[in-house]
Amino acid sequence: MDQTMIVYLIAGLAFVSVVGVGFAFTGGGTTKAQQKRFKQVAVGAGSGGKKNSSVDATLMRRKQMQDSMKTLRERENKRRKDTRGRTIKDKLAQAGWTIEPAMFWVLSAVTGVVVAGITFVLGQTPLIIAGAGFAGALGLPRWVVGMGISARQKKFTQQFSDGIDVIVRGVKSGLPLIECLRIIASESPAPLGTEFKRVIDAIQMGTTVEKSLSNMYNRMPLPEVNFFGIVIGIQQQSGGNLSEALGNLSEVLRSRKMLAEKVKALSSEAKASAMIIGALPIAVMILVYFSSPDYITLLFTHPTGHFMLMVGAGLMGAGIFVMKQMMKLDV
Repeated sequence: MDQTMIVYLIAGLAFVSVVGVGFAFTGGGTTKAQQKRFKQVAVGAGSGGKKNSSVDATLMRRKQMQDSMKTLRERENKRRKDTRGRTIKDKLAQAGWTIEPAMFWVLSAVTGVVVAGITFVLGQTPLIIAGAGFAGALGLPRWVVGMGISARQKKFTQQFSDGIDVIVRGVKSGLPLIECLRIIASESPAPLGTEFKRVIDAIQMGTTVEKSLSNMYNRMPLPEVNFFGIVIGIQQQSGGNLSEALGNLSEVLRSRKMLAEKVKALSSEAKASAMIIGALPIAVMILVYFSSPDYITLLFTHPTGHFMLMVGAGLMGAGIFVMKQMMKLDV
């Protein structure tokens, strides 16, 4: 064999040996270990498996939270279409009155007859008598009920943040949610204590917490109560730190209250101007009556004057309503 061929053969054998040794150290000797590692990654074992399990739990929790929010949105849309809370029975319950709707309608009819009788004694025209009777039977009683609802809701809003703080402190100390609600029902003044007492009574009768809070929202249709029901509903379905969630809600409600007070202070000048503008026609009428009684008495003695007074009162009422709506800001 030629010497050159021998050199080439030795070089080839050396190359094959080097490749074999490299394959043994890099691939062949660790094939089983790599396959084992691949299986561990695939099944989520070891440290990587714990990470994958954590990611899966986070995704599952997020999906559960999204499902809960979707359910609550559907329930809220259904509640907006519901007619509950709009009947006279619900209005009386919102005002905290215990009279029956039939008695309310009887009192409304009596009020209408009394107002119509007063206008008849004053010698007004039949049209004015009918309008006064209609306003006294339907407008005046509903206005009184609306004032009662507004006063009760305002008082409830002032107490509600303190009630949520009671729940937060109770949950942090280890008390269950029902016991915290019972503390509010027994220790808080009306109307907060009254409403939570109804919630506790409904729960003791077998109603769920979520349904009981929904009924409380029908009796007290405030955004604060709606927020509270949503937080409790999410916590009941998906779990989580209830004290932290309610603590954040309490801060939000207090911020809303501070913003409302700030808006009230900033709009006080506009309210004073609206009151002056609204009282100006009446003040001018009184001054004209004392200075020239014969000039303005026609408004009270002539049918055309009665019509002008009705038109003027309607325009004044519309103007005051528009100014009130312009100054109103929902927070």
